[in-house]
Amino acid sequence: MNLNTSLANTSHPGTPAPNELVPSRYAVQVGDIEVLVVSDGVLPLPTAMLAHNIDPAVRATWLKDMFLPPDAYDWALNVVVVRSGDRTILVDAGLGLDPDLHLPRAGQLIKRLEAAGIDLASVTDVVLTHMHMDHIGGLLVDGVKERLRPDLRIHVSAAEVKFWEAPDFSHVSMPPGFPDALRSTAKKFVKEYRSQLRTFDEQYEVAPGVVVTRTGGHTPGHSVVRVVSGGDRLTFAGDLVFAVGFEHPEWYNGFEHDPEESARVRIGLLRELAETRGLLVATHLPFPSVGHVAVEGDAFRWVPVFWDY
Repeated sequence: MNLNTSLANTSHPGTPAPNELVPSRYAVQVGDIEVLVVSDGVLPLPTAMLAHNIDPAVRATWLKDMFLPPDAYDWALNVVVVRSGDRTILVDAGLGLDPDLHLPRAGQLIKRLEAAGIDLASVTDVVLTHMHMDHIGGLLVDGVKERLRPDLRIHVSAAEVKFWEAPDFSHVSMPPGFPDALRSTAKKFVKEYRSQLRTFDEQYEVAPGVVVTRTGGHTPGHSVVRVVSGGDRLTFAGDLVFAVGFEHPEWYNGFEHDPEESARVRIGLLRELAETRGLLVATHLPFPSVGHVAVEGDAFRWVPVFWDY
């Protein structure tokens, strides 16, 4: 991975820069495979995005019970770096830096990879869970493509690429402007990286013990990444699971292109994780988002891991 320091040592915050008051990377060992969760920052969004198929009063009660603000709160943006054998895999690429979006606390991935000692030229593969702008934008930052290796492979489901040729937003519930921004970013990304895209239909083994599987739901080609080694398991769920999704997996998130299918897939994944007792990491769970899933009556319970210092 061309690390200046082992991933095993990067769970410690170290000496933060003056404007970095919180740790932004956390290392997890999955058998022989190293996984590093990296924060791309936070994205402020309306709380209505959490669930648009329920009574707003019910949603407000959940927010109050969680000590969260009623109108808008910060959604975490998490990315993972996986090292398996001689392969260094970046799973998703964060939001990037778009001055028109006015989101100064997001788009931190590139500088935080550098802070972790990860050279962009050492990345052999990128896996995209889907092509929403907060998962591909980091690769569109000025100067990034030139620092990536020319033989970089970008793995994404064929259904996802096809969807963004003419995306359907009829079932989403997004703030104004988001559909246009998502559409234009996906179009720009495919134009920029088309020659490096490596599409798969349902499943693909990116490296030993690292398998990406299409789930659909959130977008038609949405995928999850499962890391398995030495009896240990970790699943990066992308946008299948949000903070509210454990207690209320049937609530529809505003960015879901097929909310009913998203709920079905989410419940199936949470059941799988509760049964296998594997680790879960997801894009929009509070950093570092490493934890387990337990069954709680007819729903589920999120069990964060104790931080390993």
